[in-house]
Amino acid sequence: MTQETGETMLQSRDRATAGPRDRVVLNLPELDQCVHCGLCLNHCPTYRVTHLEPESPRGRIHLVRAVAEGRIEALDPARGTPNERFAEHIYLCLMCRACETACPSGVQFGRIAEAAREVLGPPGSPMARRLARLAFTQVFPFPRRLRWLASALRLYQRSGLQRVIRLMLPRRLREMEALLPTVPSRFFAPEADLPAIGKRRARVALLSGCVMSTLFGEVNNATVRVLRRNGCDVVVPRGQVCCGALNVHNGETTAARRMARRNIDVFLDAGVDAVIVNAAGCGAAMKEYGHLLRDDPDYAERAARFAALVKDAGEFLAGLGLVPPSGRIEMTVTYQDPCHLAHGQKVRAQPRQLLAAIPGLHLVEMEGADRCCGSAGIYNITHPEMSKELLTEKMAAVGRTGAEAVVAPNPGCMLQLRFGAQRYGPALPVFHLMDLLDRAYEAKTDC
Repeated sequence: MTQETGETMLQSRDRATAGPRDRVVLNLPELDQCVHCGLCLNHCPTYRVTHLEPESPRGRIHLVRAVAEGRIEALDPARGTPNERFAEHIYLCLMCRACETACPSGVQFGRIAEAAREVLGPPGSPMARRLARLAFTQVFPFPRRLRWLASALRLYQRSGLQRVIRLMLPRRLREMEALLPTVPSRFFAPEADLPAIGKRRARVALLSGCVMSTLFGEVNNATVRVLRRNGCDVVVPRGQVCCGALNVHNGETTAARRMARRNIDVFLDAGVDAVIVNAAGCGAAMKEYGHLLRDDPDYAERAARFAALVKDAGEFLAGLGLVPPSGRIEMTVTYQDPCHLAHGQKVRAQPRQLLAAIPGLHLVEMEGADRCCGSAGIYNITHPEMSKELLTEKMAAVGRTGAEAVVAPNPGCMLQLRFGAQRYGPALPVFHLMDLLDRAYEAKTDC
């Protein structure tokens, strides 16, 4: 199936399925689970910085309950615009889900916050909300458009125009522009299914991703090589689209459901043993397709079946049994737990097990390894001051380890930590887990 056909089908599906099931009502059973014990407070990044109750999970649950009971309005009744005070508290949350790890009652706070954001819509000013909706509904669901945009950004960076524009921008926009990553020369675009190297142990499909395929194509290539060296036939299904994580986290769930349905169709048709994801946020979102489409009679069962196939790359390799790399990497590294891997997917030990399997590599743990770095999707753009506060804290923790590099298996974390290394130090390289495994397999001599 061509990409154009997939995008046309996606648009058709949108028109056919728009309706009541894509609207939200704040009638959440999760609200009744919270016993307001406060054990989540010191695990919440925004509460640790502000020490304000409305910026804690407990406080936000109280606000959402007030909306559900009709004691406050989420939207202005006359204009239909967000209640700015309510929206401010809901969107200051990083959605890191550290509170879920700490909660003894098992409150799934992420679902509460996502439901509230679905009522509010994207964050920011009216213009920012319009731009966000445009991106979430007209760019991310369509890989070709996303690549055109990435190509335009690459031209902007390499033509000399970037240096000129930076001189003209006001301070706030200049800081936002500095967050832009360098767009590589080539995008990830495998042309054929790739067979296992050695004895075949599994057949897997890889999510190419939106950010991963355009900005981290080499990480995708490394992931494919590592999977093949571990006996996996690797397919990258055509017609797949963005996972929808950014949409869900920013209140644009109608488009997210369309993307989920598309991916479910494409990946289930591939007939694989697992769907491999090397971006923590994407993996968490795809593992929750069953919840996202729980009210869709056509997709609820398929979504649950698909979600059971989704595995983080490190999680899958550790479960499969890693083929030991023979090459040495003489390096001391520290590991950053991506929030949606540690707290969302509960994957913590497996990446460390894989790092320990690399000859010569030494892992030293940092303080607060599972604390959010402040990236959180587009959070570093929408809430730069809080993001900066958390990033400086993270870089200080990195510096105290004495490590030579940071490992973070998630693109948002990698971009944020690279920016932090340049802006605040220490000036260390940042690697994806698959980068180091691939290097260990390829290494012929000590490095």
